[in-house]
Amino acid sequence: MVATYDREAATPTHRAVMTTDGVSRASVLVWGPTATATTLAWFDADRAVVAGIHEDRSAVASHRLVAGDGGTYAFVDRERPEFDGDVFERIAATEVAFLPPMVFREDGTLTFEVVGERTALSRFYESVSVSITAVDTFDRYGHAATLTDRQRAALEAAADAGYYDRPRTGSVADVADRLDCAHSTAGELLRRAESAVVGGFLDHSR
Repeated sequence: MVATYDREAATPTHRAVMTTDGVSRASVLVWGPTATATTLAWFDADRAVVAGIHEDRSAVASHRLVAGDGGTYAFVDRERPEFDGDVFERIAATEVAFLPPMVFREDGTLTFEVVGERTALSRFYESVSVSITAVDTFDRYGHAATLTDRQRAALEAAADAGYYDRPRTGSVADVADRLDCAHSTAGELLRRAESAVVGGFLDHSR
């Protein structure tokens, strides 16, 4: 599903993605309904940019940052959830479960997956302003491969460049040009993505 927010209605993290130079996407990978609303997110930005996003937040109790996968992971403890109470109450009443990641983009869209019975999904759709992009039955194995946004972008760039054509018409250098990153970074992203795809396929097919 996709929800679209204007700057004023967006959460602080989404607002930062929309307004901060050097970042265009954040993926919330893990979150826990604890007293401090712990989250693990990945930003397609360097550590300094992500640090600036969290250091100015009064609701952030603490944060730890680690560079990885062409961006920065942020493990954040919050004093309260980012969504306001009214939104939380409406979501809780629908009785659906969210599957990570939740992806915040600079164009104001929030992409996410929810799981629930048909009636619960209908209540969710009626309670919040979203667009449904796909409907499918739930698979306990999930997707065949779990990729970061950057790894997925690398695979898409490689496919567009002809890297997977037979005969091959593109190179890692072409992928690096499309991603605007170093040759070594593009190669590492492709290796990690390919490893995840192969491992996910084998796990899924057993």
